[in-house]
Amino acid sequence: MVADEIKISDLKIVALAGGVGGAKLALGFYHYLQNQYPGQPANLFERLAIVGNTGDDMDDYLGLYICPDLDTLMYSLSGLANPATGWGIEGDSNQALQMLARYGHDNWFWLGDRDLATHLRRTQRLSQGARLTEITAELAAGVGITCQLLPMCDQPVRTLVHTVEAGILPFQEYFVRRRATDTVTGLTFQGVEQATISPEVRQAVSEADLILICPSNPYLSIEPILAVPGMRQLLGTTNRPSKRPIVVVSPIVGGQALKGPAAALMRTLGGEVQASALGVARYYAGFASHFVLDRQDAEQEAAIEALGFKVLLTDTIMKSLEDKMGLAKAILDWEQL
Repeated sequence: MVADEIKISDLKIVALAGGVGGAKLALGFYHYLQNQYPGQPANLFERLAIVGNTGDDMDDYLGLYICPDLDTLMYSLSGLANPATGWGIEGDSNQALQMLARYGHDNWFWLGDRDLATHLRRTQRLSQGARLTEITAELAAGVGITCQLLPMCDQPVRTLVHTVEAGILPFQEYFVRRRATDTVTGLTFQGVEQATISPEVRQAVSEADLILICPSNPYLSIEPILAVPGMRQLLGTTNRPSKRPIVVVSPIVGGQALKGPAAALMRTLGGEVQASALGVARYYAGFASHFVLDRQDAEQEAAIEALGFKVLLTDTIMKSLEDKMGLAKAILDWEQL
């Protein structure tokens, strides 16, 4: 069990996550921990903090401040998410976009009508001087979430994608408008030098017994979080007498990304060998201590262990809520943690 045989009901977990892929495991931990102490939402707030990537954010689409990864996490945890896509709100309409199209607006980024309310409220609160962390907490509470949902920082950080075909693109232009078809040669996290770790993230990480890196894109979803000045050092320290584990769940299974362009990016940025679970392990080697490997990639276990990881071989593809909770349980029951 983690660090000094801590009971699951006493465990404090910080999960780093991007959008759809990360949200699946975050949801699994959220529901599994809820079952450990039902009816005690305050307890869950103290036990689970999910730190979301904000490098994907936009602040210039229809004048709105949009946080796609944070919103995907929020809608997933609250049960509002569209199960067919993993993002957006189930059953949402698009009448506002239809009217905008009549006015000649290029609707390249889809916003549902209820989803629009989230962005309107966030933008309004930012204009009133509230921090993104405070606003995210207000929105999460409004949809009934009982754990902490935290942006990686309060300052604007923008992931810029360097491409062969179109030069430097804001992430959503690359991913949504151009459908991730461009050849990527590098990434820049604009503004990250001015970013600071919020008091809420600092406290959650400082008190955590377990750091979890969800199955999110290492380059696009996790690296922006780790790029916040001081974040790597904070995650790697602890006040506990035993070193706490940093557990990576591979987003690559059988050489394919579970969601999004992770495999293609790993090939272009890290070479063909990187588009694998072993490639993910190499990416995090020297930082993380534990690695969760899908049974389909069992032949890579020895090579990952040779990098210094303790490896859990289990089923990592999450199609149902039971799958998500089962993976969370398998990680928390892991004897080598």
